[in-house]
Amino acid sequence: MNDIVTLPLTVFIVDDEMPARNRLKDLLADCEGQFPLQLVGEAGNGQEALDKLTENPAEVVLMDIRMPRMDGIELARHLNKLEHPPVIIFTTAYDAYAIQAFEQRAIDYLLKPIKLGRLFEALSRARDAVPIRTEVLQELMPEPRNFFSVHERGKVILVPVADVLYLRAEMKYVTVRTAEREYLIEESLTALEKEFAARFVRIHRNCLVARAAIDGFEKGGDVDESGWQMKLKGLEERLPISRRQLASVKGKR
Repeated sequence: MNDIVTLPLTVFIVDDEMPARNRLKDLLADCEGQFPLQLVGEAGNGQEALDKLTENPAEVVLMDIRMPRMDGIELARHLNKLEHPPVIIFTTAYDAYAIQAFEQRAIDYLLKPIKLGRLFEALSRARDAVPIRTEVLQELMPEPRNFFSVHERGKVILVPVADVLYLRAEMKYVTVRTAEREYLIEESLTALEKEFAARFVRIHRNCLVARAAIDGFEKGGDVDESGWQMKLKGLEERLPISRRQLASVKGKR
């Protein structure tokens, strides 16, 4: 009878602080004597993590929660867009609210400074764990995202929400328009309106516009609409305003 060969658990580290990454690498090296694992990479920010994990997937990601520009919970949402989403183990300094939230949802976490025994336990459970559902991550992150994640040519691209001029629903997709180009995401416009209520205003049943991008109004457009169009900063395109939204839009400019 042949012995069953256990493949090493592939692990990736995300932390914006190099000393924290080095500490985790030392602890992982200490674990290797008892547990087959392989460190496949590390990253100091969200875009770097997405790029590397797209090219070289990992089964487990050890991820700091508090990082500039994008925290670990938002990054976990974007990682769920990968073809093979990893299992996430969050690392955090003591945070009573975060710990309570993780424990209520059975999400694994490691408290800094991380202890070898605790890391070993988390990795031992990780092989049988499943990725955290996006809906659960949304509950953990009440603040709006800073980025949209877009599938393009086999990669996941991050588009800063601050760069977006409008969001327009087309069939099952939403067009994300920046001054430079368009992207497509597969999300609900209604859910996006709720998440980004402070940033975007609805001008039509199929379109949300960034308040900061509004450059004025002009007559014209489909007679079945309000007869008014919206001008946006840095864009030649004009967007029709529905009769239903006209008064509200002009009042929220």
